Amino acid sequence: MTYLAGEARRELLDTVAAAIAHLAAALADLGAAYELLDERAADRLEDELFGPVQHAYGRARRTHTGFAGRAGLAEETFPAAAGEGPAGGTTARELLQRAMEGVARADMTLSALQDSMAPVEVGDPELRRGLAEVRELLGPLPGRAREFVRVLGR
Repeated sequence: MTYLAGEARRELLDTVAAAIAHLAAALADLGAAYELLDERAADRLEDELFGPVQHAYGRARRTHTGFAGRAGLAEETFPAAAGEGPAGGTTARELLQRAMEGVARADMTLSALQDSMAPVEVGDPELRRGLAEVRELLGPLPGRAREFVRVLGR
């Protein structure tokens, strides 16, 4: 049984790591979009989207690291959430759309994990709380992004 429990914990961590990777990609896209915007729009982007995604990314990493430590598993090293900048011809709108797709993937990944009951089965309330907090941070972002794009350039 110990092998199965350890394997289940590792799979759970791998799933959280996948969500973290989606958030890192979203941050990179938001950073690239920031570079394409005027100062006023860039400040709004930072406040309304980049900051909350960065907060969710950090909370997800802390959740992963904390659970790995409590479960006696090796912690992952996550690369910094940085991009290469916008590719030629890529618009801020396209980057924002791609970022929100990454946010949606992260949220779906964590939702499926929570629905699987694996976080309950491993008996770790801090893990469950961390996952819920990340999802709460991600929840309002698609609406904020739609509003941001709606008024972009006005």
